[in-house]
Amino acid sequence: MSDVEEPEAAPYERSSVEVAELIAGGARLIDVRTAHEHEAARLADSERIGLEELFERRDELDPDQTVVFYCRVGNRSGMAAQAFSDAGFDVHNLSGGIVQWIEDGQPIVPEDGYVAEPGEAAAILEARARKA
Repeated sequence: MSDVEEPEAAPYERSSVEVAELIAGGARLIDVRTAHEHEAARLADSERIGLEELFERRDELDPDQTVVFYCRVGNRSGMAAQAFSDAGFDVHNLSGGIVQWIEDGQPIVPEDGYVAEPGEAAAILEARARKA
């Protein structure tokens, strides 16, 4: 038994089941990944506002509307959720990202989509390999 305590999860972290409930309740769903990642696979009805442009487009978010951010594994969207949570927004982060969402059996668009690598070069090679 270890004396090291596990860090407590951030209050805005949500499981795929919790996120599905938030979506059903009308939450706005924002994918902070790159365009090619979003095209490869995404949660239905999500919109893409890349992490690199999110700060510049912050006025497009309503502090009173529930927003769920997601990315590949939850790191980029976790940064977005923390920043907006600290600013008083009603935000949540899909814990484990779209990878966990898929592992939990949740649907994606397109149905035969795949989780793309974040780097553009890796994505190009991956796309070529899938076509071969």
